[in-house]
Amino acid sequence: MAPGKKVKKNTDTMNSRLKLVMKSGKATLGAKNTIRTLQNGKAKLILISSNCPPLRKSEIEYLAMLAKTQVHHYQGNNTALGTACGKFFNCSVMTVLDGGDSDILSSTQKE
Repeated sequence: MAPGKKVKKNTDTMNSRLKLVMKSGKATLGAKNTIRTLQNGKAKLILISSNCPPLRKSEIEYLAMLAKTQVHHYQGNNTALGTACGKFFNCSVMTVLDGGDSDILSSTQKE
């Protein structure tokens, strides 16, 4: 039972950080925008949902490796990621351009 609670707590803290990023920082949603920001070198962090298609996931991970950008695999599916961002639609990939008041950039480096 303890490991399940820890996963839930980590998800809750990530969701609160995402809300703060959407409120005070800059972020883009979607695979096309993510690829565009990776090619421009503006991306700081990439979040990929658990049910993102494998081909898209590998393409984004490859581009992130070339751009030396962090990739975080979000625990929830695309519906949970969209909801955590405060949107009413699904989102399989999200890019953080500016963390704002959130500590999401420093917290994902530790993991």
